[in-house]
Amino acid sequence: MACPALSVVTDLSRHLALYQGLASHNAPYSIRRAELQGAVAQVCRAGWESQLLETGFLGIFLCPLWTLSRLPRKTPPPQIVLWGFRWLIFRIMLGAGLIKIRGDRCWQDLTCMDFHYETQPVPNPVAYFLHRSPWWVHRFETLSNHFLELVVPFFIFLGRRMCILHGALQILFQVVLIISGNLSFLNWLTIIPSVACFDDATLGFLFPSGPGSLKNQVLKMQKEKAQGVWPTMRYGPGCMVRQTVNLALGVLVAWLSIPVVLNLLSPKQVMNTSFSPLRIVNTYGAFGSITRERTEVILQGTASPNASAPDAVWEDYEFKCKPGDLRRRPCLISPYHYRLDWLMWFAAFQTYEQHEWVIHLAGKLLANDAKALSLLALNPFADRAPPRWVRGEHYRYKFSRPGGPHAADGKWWIRKRIGPYFPPLSLRDLKGYFRSREWPYPELE
Repeated sequence: MACPALSVVTDLSRHLALYQGLASHNAPYSIRRAELQGAVAQVCRAGWESQLLETGFLGIFLCPLWTLSRLPRKTPPPQIVLWGFRWLIFRIMLGAGLIKIRGDRCWQDLTCMDFHYETQPVPNPVAYFLHRSPWWVHRFETLSNHFLELVVPFFIFLGRRMCILHGALQILFQVVLIISGNLSFLNWLTIIPSVACFDDATLGFLFPSGPGSLKNQVLKMQKEKAQGVWPTMRYGPGCMVRQTVNLALGVLVAWLSIPVVLNLLSPKQVMNTSFSPLRIVNTYGAFGSITRERTEVILQGTASPNASAPDAVWEDYEFKCKPGDLRRRPCLISPYHYRLDWLMWFAAFQTYEQHEWVIHLAGKLLANDAKALSLLALNPFADRAPPRWVRGEHYRYKFSRPGGPHAADGKWWIRKRIGPYFPPLSLRDLKGYFRSREWPYPELE
């Protein structure tokens, strides 16, 4: 029968897609193109786009096509679609659990959470305090993660009560992840298929009661069905089309799931991968490896005519969320996503040769490009001539200790210079570099 609670799935999918669109829309075309050229592999490995696509695809079939009624009596949510959502959350969680067990050793010796809060892509203020939790708390967190990702997913197939328990535990897990880090809209999106684990009886308390209310209508329909006075379904053309579409959907998902299941069973499991061009049944995973220390690329500019002069004053550019200024509080942006900040995290533990878009960004900063600068929180050369030189410096960052001397001085972070990330560059230096890659040469503004 109709389940009014599950109608929120399609609305949530639509809103989450909007968040994703906003996050990408604020980047100028040239920067986005450079990102795709230099870092598309990292973006795709995140898996959010594939998960958003699969969730939205299932949402298409959740609501009836031929009626605008909020509670259509003759077109209940198809069981195939509900099980499609349950199959999705099963693959998301089990894939994440298996990639951890097969990946970084710290997931097996239960030490990953000793590092995760500090080294995750974009920490938030809560992570600052969670990082200093006692060692036994971190061990409990890791064990709980394994239980939720490797054991709980099978609750879906163990009857109504266990399925409901699965949904409740997974939503609680995602809320904890939302609180403890800025993982874009990923955790919000993962909540959506978990909603399919509940039925009307479970979610009824969320809806107001009263004459004519949606909840009362559902209760009346359930009572009529229990008493055997449910109206006889007429199998007209519309019903036959709907059943045919649902059957085709089930066959399609089952067929596309074969390589996904084989991947889950494989000791060489890959995560966040699609095995078909449709990309509507995918394999997922997250944090298969954990970095032990946090490194950051700090972009700096100087107005000095000589970049090597000992008296050259180098000034830092600040991004909107990633660590930079030691006294700036970690941001809280979920479900929004600053993709440039995220890509800077990837760049920091590799080289600029592997992330050429960083040099493209440096060229834009040398030209004081307004659109590129709109992606940053602070331009030290605002309202004055652009820098003559821009360089990248490589630092190792650590959280300051709450209550310690650095925290007392207002510092959330402490850092130590590793060395240069890329050398000082001028616009003239970059002319041949840009031309060889067919990038538009930045013009001074």
